[in-house]
Amino acid sequence: MSLRPTLETRKATPTMEGAGVKLHRAFGFQDPSELDPFLLFDDFRNDHPQDYMAGFPWHPHRGIETITYVLSGSVDHSDSLGNNGTLGAGDVQWMTAGSGILHQEMPKGSASGQMHGFQLWGNLPSDQKMTAPRYQDVQSRDIPEIIDDDGTAVRVIVGEFWGRKGPVDGIAADPQYLDITIPAGVKKTFRIDTYRRAFAYIFQGEAAFADASNPTGVLLEKEIAGQEVNIRDMSGDRTLVRFGTGDEITVQAGPQGVRFLLISGAPINEPAAWHGPIVMNTRAELHQAFKELRNGTFIRPAH
Repeated sequence: MSLRPTLETRKATPTMEGAGVKLHRAFGFQDPSELDPFLLFDDFRNDHPQDYMAGFPWHPHRGIETITYVLSGSVDHSDSLGNNGTLGAGDVQWMTAGSGILHQEMPKGSASGQMHGFQLWGNLPSDQKMTAPRYQDVQSRDIPEIIDDDGTAVRVIVGEFWGRKGPVDGIAADPQYLDITIPAGVKKTFRIDTYRRAFAYIFQGEAAFADASNPTGVLLEKEIAGQEVNIRDMSGDRTLVRFGTGDEITVQAGPQGVRFLLISGAPINEPAAWHGPIVMNTRAELHQAFKELRNGTFIRPAH
């Protein structure tokens, strides 16, 4: 077993997307090799309807997959192929844009006005960039949840974990997407296949991740639930933790526990030509996509 080092810890930054939706971006529109096969990760959490109700009106995608996970509120969606529906709390949509699709996503808050969810973009390899578009809409009740003896709970959205398999299948990057809750003071180790790139995103509570220079997890300073931890080493809400190579991570939950996403996937290792919502391999392919948008031939006929 080898512990994955923590390469970077950084806060998500406020930004605005769509027709004026205020959100926080953990990464995106940077070096695409950094977290290959993942391109972008947004946290669209807000308690004020005026900051999200304008939504994400009609826009194109090609060459990628978009993964939307809703925690609170709902998202109405529709597309140029005639699909439409609503994602509710706990639901997931895995959309393979492939050769091209136009769609819109319109968030609605909960009864108290809160909207919370995430969107992740995954790249497609060159031989799948022009595949036929498809949706996988998964309801919350179909996502397996495992609760360990120490109270740790894991929702398995994609991939296999602790003997359970997530409901999404047939995706390019061989990803694992886990929603993990660890009670206060509990230290937990999770296996991740060495070939995967991996990151964690904390969105509730605090945690410290062990590093090769500090393999016990944290320095000793303050006792929480019978264990001594260094509060100064802990990362909190809206924090991205990017890991290096290894086959496990160790995390120590803080005084209120922690909830985070643990996401990993196999790197594609191909060049990326990227502009806005379209990601291809060459500039010529990118120019062709935008030419087709202008002349109305972007959407391929169904086979």
